[in-house]
Amino acid sequence: MINEEAIKAYVLKEFPGTLHVVIRKLGSGVQGSGFLVEMQTDEGLQSYVIKSLLPEGFGHDYPSDRAAVFLQDLDEYANLPNHVKAVDVLAEMADGTVKSIGGGKEYYLMMEKVEGRDYFHDLKGFVGKKALDNDDREKIAAMTSYLAKIHAVKKASKTLYWRKLRDTVGHGECLMGVFDIYPDGTLPYEEMARIIKGAVDWIYRLKPRFARLSQIHGDFHPGNIWFRDSRDIILLDRSRGPWGEPADDVTALAINYIFFSVKAHGDVRGAYLEGLKRFFNDYITAADDNEITGVVAPFFAFRAAVVANPVFYPELGADARQRIFRFAENVLSADRFEVAGVNTYLS
Repeated sequence: MINEEAIKAYVLKEFPGTLHVVIRKLGSGVQGSGFLVEMQTDEGLQSYVIKSLLPEGFGHDYPSDRAAVFLQDLDEYANLPNHVKAVDVLAEMADGTVKSIGGGKEYYLMMEKVEGRDYFHDLKGFVGKKALDNDDREKIAAMTSYLAKIHAVKKASKTLYWRKLRDTVGHGECLMGVFDIYPDGTLPYEEMARIIKGAVDWIYRLKPRFARLSQIHGDFHPGNIWFRDSRDIILLDRSRGPWGEPADDVTALAINYIFFSVKAHGDVRGAYLEGLKRFFNDYITAADDNEITGVVAPFFAFRAAVVANPVFYPELGADARQRIFRFAENVLSADRFEVAGVNTYLS
């Protein structure tokens, strides 16, 4: 239901001359409901319709999804001949009031400024190390402990778990979307298709595991992980919804031990190999998640497409790039990711 009193207050404020407002429900469909708003004015009766969307399914699971639908409606209804016109987009606030958010042509996010240094700095420093030092181990422990803590928060929703699986392949910011911004000639379309098809096969293998749905960060990569010291961690840019598969966060970081090592050495070795093993082992212990290596494949494919993208990493050599692509295909072909055998996926 909509907040009728708040809608009435909005109408009385935004439509001068309104004397009386009546709201009644018109009906409901599979995606939402419609409400008639009748306004008695000095010039007579005016009627409008307010539409709401159901909060789960059809990609409308989060408030931001529903806002995106309505903002596009406001922009585009007027651009199609003979289409009903949209008037405004309304937002119900935490205090129950309703206000307009329509008419914007661009949107911006303001956030706090933080101090620290991102984990990219550490990964770049691994290139000259044969083994991790104590500071490195403490940072990995801090990251795995953090992930285990947030992943311990579960939610019972088959819809949201399936959405995360679907988005990992088809979302504009994920596997297919990342491939779409590759410069032509980087990877033959046939190879892209093999990786995408392999990921889709995995998506349907994982659908029965919806009980794994957990609170996630959604973009747990080194640029979003900042340290004030070896134990004080702060996160930036949570993305693509609050619920999903823990493997999304795990692979977002793990792919970088592989990427940086392949870029420097052609395989995974030294501090990078130790870091990868420790990250997985520490996470499995902290989260008590022995299933994780059996569900990472499609998420690794997405993250491999990211780090192999010359738009993001133009300095990556052609041979190293091909090794990353082979990693994605080979991981998708295996039943489980064997951390200790990471180099076998590169060949």
